[in-house]
Amino acid sequence: MKHYSNRVSQSEAWTGVADCRNCAIRNSALFAGLDEAAFDTIHRPIDQISYRPGAQIYAQDDDASSIMTIRTGLVKLTQYLPDGNQRIVRLLCSTDIVGLEAMVAPRYEHTAVALHATQLCRIPVDTVRELSVARPQLCQDLMARWHLALNDADRWITEFCTGPARSRVARLLKWLAERNGGLNCELFSREDLGALLGLTTETSSRIIAEFKRQGLITESRTNVFTCDLQRLDAIYS
Repeated sequence: MKHYSNRVSQSEAWTGVADCRNCAIRNSALFAGLDEAAFDTIHRPIDQISYRPGAQIYAQDDDASSIMTIRTGLVKLTQYLPDGNQRIVRLLCSTDIVGLEAMVAPRYEHTAVALHATQLCRIPVDTVRELSVARPQLCQDLMARWHLALNDADRWITEFCTGPARSRVARLLKWLAERNGGLNCELFSREDLGALLGLTTETSSRIIAEFKRQGLITESRTNVFTCDLQRLDAIYS
């Protein structure tokens, strides 16, 4: 799978080529609190990259040299078991940071793969460290990101990896719809769905088909669903 990169200098990042000033997620992104003067201290370019569904962003144990902010799309973080099977440990979407461990570890702890068409900004770790020295607020923002990532990890364990299979699928559909800002959600392969929820591919496929028959979800186009959130809630409430 290919991806497309657009390298953006610090001057371009502020003046509009990277659209940092008018970025739709700027108020929620890592650099939300930085002004133009802070961008003037950046000595290494920021890459804007687009990934097609299925494209690998980085692999587990790759050198961790950058962190990435997701502009649009959906990314899975996967760990591989000794028997070769994969387990998806978390999903990340718009405004989330991919590869946050690069700030403290030499290698990435997961394999990151785009599930949907994804756009992200890749920021060298050295750049983030330089800005952290000049702008202490950035350190606080990074700590908040760590806390959010920890809470998300707890949620994945408690909500998406325990309980009846139908409840796990219902919770995930509701989470995806909420993160999409409404009633609609875009799914992905049933294999990935099973790897995320700790289910077999057959079980995840059967439950999605069952939810469609019961009208809990309506498929408008391939893997894009409108969810009846109230009825999905009733499955695990």
